[in-house]
Amino acid sequence: MNKQVTVTIPATSANLGPGFDCLGLALALYNRVTFTAVATPSLTIEATGLDAEKVPTDETNLVYQMANCLFERLGKRPSGLHIQQENQIPVGSGLGSSSTAVLAGLLGANALMDSPFTQAQLLDMATAEEGHPDNVAPALLGGLVLGVMHDEQVHIEPLPIAAQQIIIVTPNFQLLTKDARAVLPTQISRQDAIFNASRLPLLIRALETADYPTLALAMQDRLHQPYRLPLIPGMADAFSAASAAGAAGVALSGAGPSLIAFAADKHEEIVGVVTAVFQQHNLTSHSWVLPIDTIGAQINILAS
Repeated sequence: MNKQVTVTIPATSANLGPGFDCLGLALALYNRVTFTAVATPSLTIEATGLDAEKVPTDETNLVYQMANCLFERLGKRPSGLHIQQENQIPVGSGLGSSSTAVLAGLLGANALMDSPFTQAQLLDMATAEEGHPDNVAPALLGGLVLGVMHDEQVHIEPLPIAAQQIIIVTPNFQLLTKDARAVLPTQISRQDAIFNASRLPLLIRALETADYPTLALAMQDRLHQPYRLPLIPGMADAFSAASAAGAAGVALSGAGPSLIAFAADKHEEIVGVVTAVFQQHNLTSHSWVLPIDTIGAQINILAS
C-alpha cells in the first residue's frame, strides 16, 4: 500500500506592530498538502485553490524542496512522491504562505519516514530556512507565539491571547520580501529601540486581556512600518480609515501587503472602508474576518 500524509497548516501574521521578527499569530485560514509515497520512481505536484497558478509544479516547488532537504538529511526517501497542494492563503501576502510550504514539506516528509525528527528539530530546520521564527512558530504551534533565537536554536514562548475575530485585508499588490527588507535602515536610534521595547510587552498584555483601548498605543512601531508603508499604494490611508471606522489596533501583516486590524466590533464595516481605500488606488483585495487558530499544524497519516 502507498503511504499518505496530509498536513494542514494555518496562516500567520507576524510582527503585529512592535514584535518585529519575533512575534506571530496563527489564523484560521489554511493550506493543506497531501503527500503520497508511491513505488514508481516519479515526482508529480498539483496545486489547487487561491493563487494555484503561482505555485511551481516541478522541483523548484518549495514544499518539495523542503521535503527533499529532510530526505537528504535522513539519507533515505520514498521511491516516488505525489504532492497535492490545496491553498486558501494568498501567495506573497504577508500571511505566512512560504512558512506553510516550508513546514508542510518538513512535516510531511518526516511523517512519511516514520517521524525520525522531533518537533523542536523540525522547527529549527524551518527557522533556518525562513531566517526567523515569527511565522513558522505560530504556524506549527497555533495561537500567539514569541520566538527568540539563541545559538542558532529557537526558544519558543506560547503566549495567552483572548479569543477574538481578526480582520485581514490583502490588496492585490506584489511586494517582494527582499524589497520590504531593503528599505529598512541598518541602524536605529536608542529612542526608537526604547519605543518598540516598551510597546511589545504592552501589546502582549493587551492581546491577552482583549484590552482594545490599549491596542492603538501598543501596536505602534518605529522599526519597520514607517519604512514599508510608502511601498504599498494607499496603505497609510487604509490604516487611518480602519482606525476611524473603529479598529483599535492596525498593523502590517508581516512585511505586507496585507493589513491586520483588531476591533471589538464593526468588523465588516472596517473591512469595507479599507477595501474602498485600496479601490481608490486601483487595487482589488481579498478580505477575511478570522478567528485565531489555537491548534497549529495538523498531521493525518493513512495508508492508501
